[in-house]
Amino acid sequence: MVAMLAVAGMQAQSLKELQAQQKKYAEEIEHTGKMIQQTKQNEKATENKLSLINQDIRTRKKLINSINQELIALDEEQGRLQDEQARLELELDSLKKDYAHLVQLTHYADMQQSPLLFLLSAKDFNQLVRRLRYMREFAAYRQEQMARIEQVKADIQIRSDLLQDNRKEKDSALKSQERERDQLARNERKQKAMLQDLKKKEKELVAKQRQQQKKIDQLNKQIEQAIAKQVDRKQQLTKEQELIAGGFAANKGRLPWPVAKGFISGHYGKHQHDVYENVTINNKGIYIQTTAGSDARAVYEGEVTTCMVMGATYAIIVQHGNYRTVYTGIQTPAVKPGDKVQAKQSIGRIASNPDEDNKTELQFQVWKDREIQNPELWIAQ
Repeated sequence: MVAMLAVAGMQAQSLKELQAQQKKYAEEIEHTGKMIQQTKQNEKATENKLSLINQDIRTRKKLINSINQELIALDEEQGRLQDEQARLELELDSLKKDYAHLVQLTHYADMQQSPLLFLLSAKDFNQLVRRLRYMREFAAYRQEQMARIEQVKADIQIRSDLLQDNRKEKDSALKSQERERDQLARNERKQKAMLQDLKKKEKELVAKQRQQQKKIDQLNKQIEQAIAKQVDRKQQLTKEQELIAGGFAANKGRLPWPVAKGFISGHYGKHQHDVYENVTINNKGIYIQTTAGSDARAVYEGEVTTCMVMGATYAIIVQHGNYRTVYTGIQTPAVKPGDKVQAKQSIGRIASNPDEDNKTELQFQVWKDREIQNPELWIAQ
């Protein structure tokens, strides 16, 4: 019984984790939906709309997979509960038969008809003492059996209630699964239509994409030069800076995101463009897309060293000992060089680009001295 309850407890925890995971995915889908609403409200296919639809599809697939896992877990739990209920019902039947046999015992019948006569009919004092002790033990055993019968009845009712709850949860999960699959199918049709529209004007968009990549490369070169100058000064780190650098390094893979909510719209390094096979993207950091009006946040405590104009936006560099984080695409900086910042502190409003369907996107980089890092390995996933 104890082992069964422990397993059931572990399963319940697993179900809670799956449901928490589904809540997280639902929130991500809602956030992506807000970004879709902020695009230009027309039927024109754009790379931004496609990117958002792709993200929605990815998240919905994760959500459907999580619901599938929940349904499997609910089926397993239902099987365990049914087995346990059947075992308890067999035990109850056995206890009732044992109790019925108990009341048919000769001595018990004698005690029930006349306990006093049962005692006084003893042949001698020793038999009287034995009969008195027997009566007491028998009464205690009877109470024990009755208590066990009541406990088994209560356990059966608990299993029955749990099975009812299980069926309700399963019904709810199946309905959620059906809704998400329907929406996924609709989004995949939109995705296919957008891809076809974008392919029609591929030559024009590829040329535009290559021009954008050149501008990005130039901006990244400016950032690289700015960091190189800071590193080449070879100023010895203070004890405070050494502690900050140590803490930054120790939190690799656990740093907060540089936005409160969003998704990675451009991964680190070289990779093929999502739409155009002949276009290669080379990202020095990651791009995180979020809703209009969102702020960029420092991912760790440090000092702002640079706030420079880069085209129509700003780039902010924050030093964390011998580590640096870079935030580009800032419309309105909230800090200046020399300012100390804390983790999750706003450092500026992220720009929305009306020429790119109101896309609101932050580029985020991580550097160790002059060596650029993959930011995806540093932020919490």
